[in-house]
Amino acid sequence: MDPAAAERWVAGLDLMGMRFGLERIRALMDALGDPCRGVPAVHVVGTNGKTSVTRMTAALLSASGLRTGAYTSPHVRGWRERIALDGVVIPPAAFAMAAATVRAAVPRIPGGAVTQFEALTAIALWAFGTARADALVVEAGLGGRLDATNVLGARVVALTAVALDHTDLLGDDIEAIAGEKLGVAPEGFTGLVLGQQEPANAAAVRAAVTARSMSGWRVGEEIRVGAGNGHPMTIRTPNGVLSVDAAIPAPFARANLALAVGAAERVLGRGLNATAVARGLDGLANPGRLQVIPGAPTVVLDGAHNPAGARALAQALPAILGDLRPVAVIGMMADKDAAGILDALAPVIRSAYATRASSGRAVRPEPIVRMLRERGVAADAVAGPVRALERARAEAGPDGAVLVAGSLHLLSDLVPVVLGPSGTLAADSGPDEVLATVWRLDDFRK
Repeated sequence: MDPAAAERWVAGLDLMGMRFGLERIRALMDALGDPCRGVPAVHVVGTNGKTSVTRMTAALLSASGLRTGAYTSPHVRGWRERIALDGVVIPPAAFAMAAATVRAAVPRIPGGAVTQFEALTAIALWAFGTARADALVVEAGLGGRLDATNVLGARVVALTAVALDHTDLLGDDIEAIAGEKLGVAPEGFTGLVLGQQEPANAAAVRAAVTARSMSGWRVGEEIRVGAGNGHPMTIRTPNGVLSVDAAIPAPFARANLALAVGAAERVLGRGLNATAVARGLDGLANPGRLQVIPGAPTVVLDGAHNPAGARALAQALPAILGDLRPVAVIGMMADKDAAGILDALAPVIRSAYATRASSGRAVRPEPIVRMLRERGVAADAVAGPVRALERARAEAGPDGAVLVAGSLHLLSDLVPVVLGPSGTLAADSGPDEVLATVWRLDDFRK
């Protein structure tokens, strides 16, 4: 199987839809020889901030000397973006070998079929095992208890901010949703690191933790964040105090970093040092998550796809853009709370162009335009994301700003346009010597 065929196979599995349950993934792991058995893992669950926390935790562990695999979802630039070792995206040849191995194992499991996310999870874990990773940081896809990633037996569970999302699958209140996400660990689990929650949700999340008799560290209690916003921030954990000299203007991003620090320290069994944190954060990329692209105009990309994520984005924009109010390009999926998202974004944008992303679940732009106008925002519907971006850039002018938000599917359509060649995954993932050293490609050829 060549790399193109591997990606076609994965993409074709989307037709099977999304099916909860652990029977298939457990059988698939058995068929593959449970490639990551015994590897210390952090399982990142929650509603918002999971990808950021996953990538930061992995970067901190890599900077501390552990060969660390990071598995995230969804992607913005391509399937391989989801699988990285020490920050290096899996090369096409290694992805193809992993996909071929997983595909060959599928007929040996009951039913002989897997979902797309199960296949990707198996590809990632087989690749990390083959590359002999020392540690893993894995982002749950949807929920936790019945998510395909719940085969880890993780040493640490990091719970990010919990909000109402996917209520048809996870429950219709915060405590129920948090309980589903915490279901990746057994009752009485002591390796929890609990992230900062919205004030309205904090009591319900704590109730879910208590109901499962879990314990660990909590951002705001055992982990405390100080300063920031242009000044060195401090993160205090039971292991000591870190001074982090990094530009992290958004409060939620500082809280996510504190959660990542706590998770990394729980894996290491010791405190981090400032040098390792600086090394880990240097050059850390997080496509489509509060991503600022300098230019004329500046473009901000954020996949905010639920009201809580949109509120966090709205809070962060003034710290990033100052007094500039951006012209927005907005597109959403049909199953999202469009009204709640627009309630958060309307006060911080100047005008908007609504469009429809290429995903089959994308909603038509006309209802979005109507809701924006009801909230006092000048808005128009534009056919096609690229054309909407062109209109927004023209209106913003060289000294203005454009915001692209509402769905990671919309960002996937526009990142190649905004970033040019760097907005797509190259045919390889870096210099040959880097790939060979990081991914140990000779092991994939055996």
